[in-house]
This record gives sequence, C-alpha cells and structure tokens, in this order.
Amino acid sequence: MNKKIRVLAIAGFVILLALLAKLLLSHKFNSVESLQLYMERFGVAAPLFLTAFQAFQVVVPVVPGYFGCAAGAIMFGTMTGFWCNYIGISAGSIIAYFLGKKYGIDLVLTMFSEEMYGKWSDRIRKSRSYGLFLFIATLLPLFPDDFLCYFSGMTRMSSRKFIWIIILGKPWCILAYSIAFGLIR
Repeated sequence: MNKKIRVLAIAGFVILLALLAKLLLSHKFNSVESLQLYMERFGVAAPLFLTAFQAFQVVVPVVPGYFGCAAGAIMFGTMTGFWCNYIGISAGSIIAYFLGKKYGIDLVLTMFSEEMYGKWSDRIRKSRSYGLFLFIATLLPLFPDDFLCYFSGMTRMSSRKFIWIIILGKPWCILAYSIAFGLIR
C-alpha cells in the first residue's frame, strides 16, 4: 500500500467520523439512555457498524481500539459491546496479518514509523518465543497490537497459530474494557 492510498483511507475514515459526529451531535443527548434509545432506532445496523468499525480501525490504525470498546459497552451494554468489539478487532487483526504477509515491510513502513518498527522488531528478536510474546501482548492493554498483527505476517509464524493466539488472547483485554465501560451504562 503506498502513501497515497493510506492518505485516502485516512481521509475517508476522518470524513466518516465527521459525518457520524455531525449525525450524533445534531441530536440532543442529555444522558447515556437517550443515546442508547437513539441507537436502537438503527436496529441490527448499529452493532454491525461497530463491528465493521473495529475491524477497520485495526487495518487502518488511526484511532485506538479502546475508543470503540468504550462506545460499544456504553451504547449496547457489556456483553453485546464485547462481542461486537471482539469479532471486529479479531477480524481486523487477521486481515492485518495477511496484509503483512502479502505486502511485507513496504506496507508496514507506510503504516507505521521506522522508529516503531525498529523498536519493536528489536524487542521481538530478543524474545525467546515470539508466539508467547504475541499472546501476552494481546492480553495486555496499550501494546501496539495493530503493528504486531502486521509484523506477525512478516514472520514465519503460521496463519493457524496466529489466528489461535488472536482467538484466545484478544477477548480478555476487550472484556475488561467492556466491563469497565459498561459500568458507565
């Protein structure tokens, strides 16, 4: 992916967010409940949109994933928000892995800085088991998960192993976010 495509993807994402913000801000929400009632009008499309948004934000990492986790838990409740976020983030992670595998370092360096690449690739090279490192990173908040998904595609890790790490590792941090933000509800 070249820089022009990345800029267009980011611009499209920002425009989409601006349209959503305008739509949401054009209504007066004086409570979480009024926002939830508004979102209910969209039916199944609202949680499907959140799921797609979460997948997209992993593939084009512009917004940290915990924003979507917060929105999901607040708008749809702890468990529905969790499932939308988990499915979306996992799908985006798997897509990022395959993009990293297909396009390699050229894509990774257009998506992330050389500094980030150098910092994390050095840490990863020093780890005894990249699979274990990746699993622990998916369990914990604030790791550069999106980068690690792309980077994993460039390693010798099999797609099967990567997918199992995502399936087993991703839900715990997302569940913690969902529970914490669900308390706001």
